[in-house]
Amino acid sequence: MSTGSSSTTDTTGTAATPTARDSRINTYKGEERALRADRLGTAGLLLSVLAASAPLMVVAGVMPTTFGVMGMVGQPLLFVILGLVLALFSVGYAEMSRHVHNAGAFYAYISRGLGGTAGAGASLVALVAYSAMQVGIYGIFGFEVSTLFATYLDIQLAWWIPALAAVALVAALAWLKIDLNARVLGVLLLIECLLVVVFDVAAVAEPASSGLALTAFDPDSLTGAGFGTALCFCIAAFVGFEQAPVYAEETSRPQVVVARVMFLAVGFAALFFALSSWALTVAAGPSGIVDAAREQGPGLLFGLTEDRLGAGFTDVLHILFVTGMFAAMLSFHNVVARYAFAMGREGLLPAAFGRTNKASGAPGSGSLLQTVISVAVIAAFAVTDDKPIGDPTVPVLRLFTWMGNVGALGIIALMAAASLAVIVFFARRGAARAQAWRLVAAALSGLALLVIAGYTVKDFDVLVGAGPGSALAWVLPGVIGLAAVVGLVHGAVLRARRPEAHARIGLGNEAFQLEQATQRTHP
Repeated sequence: MSTGSSSTTDTTGTAATPTARDSRINTYKGEERALRADRLGTAGLLLSVLAASAPLMVVAGVMPTTFGVMGMVGQPLLFVILGLVLALFSVGYAEMSRHVHNAGAFYAYISRGLGGTAGAGASLVALVAYSAMQVGIYGIFGFEVSTLFATYLDIQLAWWIPALAAVALVAALAWLKIDLNARVLGVLLLIECLLVVVFDVAAVAEPASSGLALTAFDPDSLTGAGFGTALCFCIAAFVGFEQAPVYAEETSRPQVVVARVMFLAVGFAALFFALSSWALTVAAGPSGIVDAAREQGPGLLFGLTEDRLGAGFTDVLHILFVTGMFAAMLSFHNVVARYAFAMGREGLLPAAFGRTNKASGAPGSGSLLQTVISVAVIAAFAVTDDKPIGDPTVPVLRLFTWMGNVGALGIIALMAAASLAVIVFFARRGAARAQAWRLVAAALSGLALLVIAGYTVKDFDVLVGAGPGSALAWVLPGVIGLAAVVGLVHGAVLRARRPEAHARIGLGNEAFQLEQATQRTHP
């Protein structure tokens, strides 16, 4: 990164040689306004983004819910279809990552394609969506930890106590160097994936009476009224791969590494989830998986593993279920902190957020913001929890489910908008012909994502378990709509009152470098 140096001017108006003090000040400012480069390679970045998808949480939580609530056996095929849609999305998104390196990935891309005002709207949607997903996981994490304490230690613990303890630990880790965070995430991710693979192998080795049936990959298995809602459930399992560009400024060779990681992450998630959901159908039987999921819920996986691999393995799986959620919380926290940093650096949030920790290079103010939000939301749900200890209603059915679906809706909408932004970006640069196949891929994925977003809004009452006519069906998705409107208004105000700040939206560190170059040329 190039940093400028301020210069002093003598009484005649001639620029004088910069003093050592001036150079130190500008170098210090440059370090504050830029994330540390070369901290992550392909492996570290891949592990960081995959941790956000919490594979074990998906297998134990999302998959049984989809089987049970939707009554559809074809979930494995659904993961394959969604993998193809997101691979198409990644074609244009990855190409964009070669041209734009900004910690505010989604809104930076949308800004470059659709303008700064649209980028401002996207920035607030991204901040709200990722924050909601991160805070929501604290609910199910707290519930699962309290269940472990009750089961193994005979200690009754309110869910919000381990949830707040996790907030403190995540906040501490987030202040460390990102490469250290990647190691923590990587270890937890690899262990939980390994245990799921062990179950998959055991299911194939000891199938139900139907044997190794491939019924779940039959297109007829996707028929039914629950298809759209199943799409919403399953696409949330992929959330995380799109975070790779957020770390572009902190990677070595971002123009190569970021695109590579996105395709690896989508491919791994599609294969892993398709095979694991198929293994569940093999273990329970295609004809029995729906009833078993409705009866056992998240306990489905643990019941099947205990039958095949014993109580000891299942106990370990319970513990890794919790650590996997912790890894996801840390991953999302890091992303929110970097979005806040990017927004602060570009004037969309107060400038204090556009500063990094001098010791580790982490975006400290953004991390503190997410910590405060987490504590406030957990406290609000805890105060309103009048259920007995051990009841999942508030931490799981409300905090986790409500926030998770709000976040997923926001990210789906951002991906659809980013697809359009990619097309406009390259068309305006006169590169539409050269990038034709990528733009076609972006258009197809954008249309598919709009359909999924439409289903998500339409079926939001089912997604959050609300009754027909419940206000939650429009209040919760309205959070994303409100964030978009507030962001767009903020962008319009910036354009009218501070056009220089509006012009910086989406430029990231490039704007700072241009500013420094201007200072050197016109002191």
